[in-house]
Amino acid sequence: MSTRPEEVFAEYRPLLFSIAYEILGSVVDTEDVLQESYLRWRDAAVGVEHPRAYLARIVTRQSLNALRSAARRREEYVGTWLPEPLPTTGDEPGDHVLTGEAVSTAMLLVLETLTPTERAVFVLREVFDFGYPEIAEAVGKTPEAVRQIAHRARGHVRARRTVALAEPARARAAAQAFLQAATTGDVQALLDVLAPDAVYLGDGGGRVVAARRPVLGAEAVARMILGLVKMSAGLGEMTVGFAEYNGMPALVIAFDGAVDTVMCIEVTDEGVTAVYAVRNPEKLVGVVVP
Repeated sequence: MSTRPEEVFAEYRPLLFSIAYEILGSVVDTEDVLQESYLRWRDAAVGVEHPRAYLARIVTRQSLNALRSAARRREEYVGTWLPEPLPTTGDEPGDHVLTGEAVSTAMLLVLETLTPTERAVFVLREVFDFGYPEIAEAVGKTPEAVRQIAHRARGHVRARRTVALAEPARARAAAQAFLQAATTGDVQALLDVLAPDAVYLGDGGGRVVAARRPVLGAEAVARMILGLVKMSAGLGEMTVGFAEYNGMPALVIAFDGAVDTVMCIEVTDEGVTAVYAVRNPEKLVGVVVP
């Protein structure tokens, strides 16, 4: 292993990015945390025997600071706040280590309901399997207190996240059927692919038009989707690309080459249970049409 600070940091960067993103739900904020964490690491790296744990501690503390400072912004957020889309296709290996359920939009929304400390403890323990003593160092608690926090956070998450995502092949097939039904205006086909209690969540951040409240139930979601398709007719030449964001099949929708929406399709054994449409331009800066 290299002992040069920048090389050690680069080696662990995918893990550190993943920890920060799971705590923050924002790629932009995560990059800021990593930049600050690197500066702190560079000044303290000499003589560190366990760089993985030390770096995780730095990043966790910086992420907690960022999360607490972001709390007021999120309370004042216009409409529904959704996590910034994170590509999980593996097309850019080495960027992060997150896959599947752990990084799903639904999971990140559940994590939003935890306190900052609960969220950090849950992420470090349940997602990345850090030991209680290591987590205690990162969050400034005793190992016994961390055990109790982890138990409480785990119960909270399990109570709110009871259904697992479908296998990738099945999820992609359902997303393709969803797209086909939506673009052809086939109401019945859309209802067939939607779960009865499906939900649509839109995030425009007050910058662009988006549903400000959840749309609940298959029929209401179907009407919403078909209405959006009709409205898009006057927005320019539409292109739709398939991708994978946050462990789910996603539609990247663009008009005249400019990305307009990343629509993640959550699929479980019941069908399409949720549609997460991120339209806030600030959250789409790094998105390209596949």
